[in-house]
Amino acid sequence: MPGFGDMLQKAFYLGVGIASYAGEKATGKVGELTEQAQKLADEMVERGEMSTEEARRFVDEMMKQGQQNFQQPPSSQTPPREPRRIEIIEEDEESSGEKPEDKPKDVDNLRDQVQSLQEELRRLQNE
Repeated sequence: MPGFGDMLQKAFYLGVGIASYAGEKATGKVGELTEQAQKLADEMVERGEMSTEEARRFVDEMMKQGQQNFQQPPSSQTPPREPRRIEIIEEDEESSGEKPEDKPKDVDNLRDQVQSLQEELRRLQNE
């Protein structure tokens, strides 16, 4: 029965082997993509749609874009670090079509509550 050390060594070699295999596959895919981009550029040069210099730049740009996309994580959407700010805007009575008596009487109270909650949030963030 193999010991724990042997199992650990085999697991390590398995990890190294998988990493090596993934690297070889990635290199192969990059080579294939380079060949495909070069073929596309050659076809466009033959048709007269671009010059040789433009074709070279095209292939270089395609490779740069591929490398940038590979280096960046697929989902670069990071959640915001602080909550979204909400602003209370008063409407003119004439533009809103409401009469002053139609508005809630506790607007000032709500505004004070929002202000105190914002202060509490700032205090908690600084702790």
